[in-house]
Amino acid sequence: MKFYITILLVSVLSFNSLAQTKLDSSVKTDKPKLVVGVVVDQMRYDYLTRFWNKYGNDGFKRLISEGFNFKNNHFNYIPTYTAPGHASVFTGTTPQNHGIISNSWYNKFEQQYIYCVTDESVQPLGTIASAGKMSPNRMLTTTIADENRLFTQMRGKTIGIALKDRGAILPAGHTANAAYWFHGQEEGKWISSTFYMEEMPKWVQEFNISGAALSYMKPWDAIQDLESYLESGTDENLFEGGYKGKSTATFPYDLEALGKNNGNYDLLKVTPYGNSLTTDFAIAAIKGEELGKDDYTDFLTVSFSSTDYIGHNFGVNSKEIEDAYLRLDLDLARLLENLDAEVGKGNYTLFLTADHGGGDVPTYLTSVKIPSGYFDDVKFEEDLNKFIGEKYKKGGTIESVSNYQIFFNYRTLRELGIDRNAFEKDIAHFILQYPKVSNVFTRSQLESGSYVQGISGLIQNGFNQKRSGDVIFVLKPSVISYTTTTGSTHGSGFSYDTHAPLIFFGNGINQGSTARRSEIIDIAPTISVLLGIAFPNATTGVPLEVVLKKTN
Repeated sequence: MKFYITILLVSVLSFNSLAQTKLDSSVKTDKPKLVVGVVVDQMRYDYLTRFWNKYGNDGFKRLISEGFNFKNNHFNYIPTYTAPGHASVFTGTTPQNHGIISNSWYNKFEQQYIYCVTDESVQPLGTIASAGKMSPNRMLTTTIADENRLFTQMRGKTIGIALKDRGAILPAGHTANAAYWFHGQEEGKWISSTFYMEEMPKWVQEFNISGAALSYMKPWDAIQDLESYLESGTDENLFEGGYKGKSTATFPYDLEALGKNNGNYDLLKVTPYGNSLTTDFAIAAIKGEELGKDDYTDFLTVSFSSTDYIGHNFGVNSKEIEDAYLRLDLDLARLLENLDAEVGKGNYTLFLTADHGGGDVPTYLTSVKIPSGYFDDVKFEEDLNKFIGEKYKKGGTIESVSNYQIFFNYRTLRELGIDRNAFEKDIAHFILQYPKVSNVFTRSQLESGSYVQGISGLIQNGFNQKRSGDVIFVLKPSVISYTTTTGSTHGSGFSYDTHAPLIFFGNGINQGSTARRSEIIDIAPTISVLLGIAFPNATTGVPLEVVLKKTN
């Protein structure tokens, strides 16, 4: 009897062992040692295709040929600005939940206009300037990097890097080991805040005294034959801003000579060299922080900000923007080469996307007979207040007009006995009749309705019940509010602002492409599945299964 019991027990144990082995084989155990999240500021999807023939083989082309390309990837909310974009990529949700409703917004509780990452409770590191008093304190949710830190019991590192503070801080999240951003002006240094640490690491101090920033204060000329830049408009035209101290926005640009009138080291941000400096610093961070060197997955977030500054200055159809992307292609190749050497091919996963797109300069569109124009914020606010004065015979009912949102003064409405719902309808009706406005939405509509498609769905996803205004309006296509008639901007829900690249590359990633729609909020849950960790805590996106290799 004991013999049979022993045989049965061995059989059961063997079966369980085989079953567990089969289960283990279907669970991914070879996680990447490092995840690199790259965001290119103001990158339209068609920059991939438009400049394709001029790219080398080791940057964008390598990512696409060896990785997976989502050709129909979009932002699913309004407004398409830098801060909401970076937050949405890494939290897997929209401003409705993560709370970063713009780069700056009117805070009705503090009754003041606030910047998305300011934090008076922290001190600057690497500078004495207030530019260092920043943190992710206003972001309400976790990022994918936060969830990786929690999963690894804080053993997996997170480092965030960008010229812009918000481009470094928001992706890295609340638990990051560090976020670094560039402080130009007279200093030209990478800085941080005491939110992350008490003193700068030695490798950062060494980088800042290396003269790297100074080395880029040199001439900027076309990296390829300027006459071959046929994918862009003429070099000299009426649609570009340029720099103070130079009469035309044409190549070449002597940065050393132009620096004095253009913010000194801040001028680097508005040239491709800002991206090159970012790449240099990211490579230094990989080595200095020993990223990808142990058994716990690390995160590196890198945002290339210069493309946005250049787009705002010169426009999306400029030769300057084309040259910026040809140079960024080389910087990406350098970054990939370093990752191969330091972390190892197949040991890291990288994704590349944007925080928003960008539209053509309206004056250019008008010149080729495409409907477009400019919206005068100042006149609009004057007309709105005039309407309220004539209708209600009282002022002080509006606290703020900003980001295409109207914030009511509820105390004044109560004191005057004005019904909020009636007031809301009157304001909405007035705005809808206004030239160059296409849609208007009220707080009552957004709180009681559930919009999921079209412009109304984008507004709903960008509407945060506590932080957003009481009436929100949308301008017509290719109509912008801008301080100048040169250069491009963004912020709308139209395809030129929502259509952004999305490429996955490296460990655990299939090779291929798709034209099926994906959304920016799908990135974070996809990386969560790859790593086998929890989704960011307010995720509304869904994993993109097609990109992930099967493990059985």
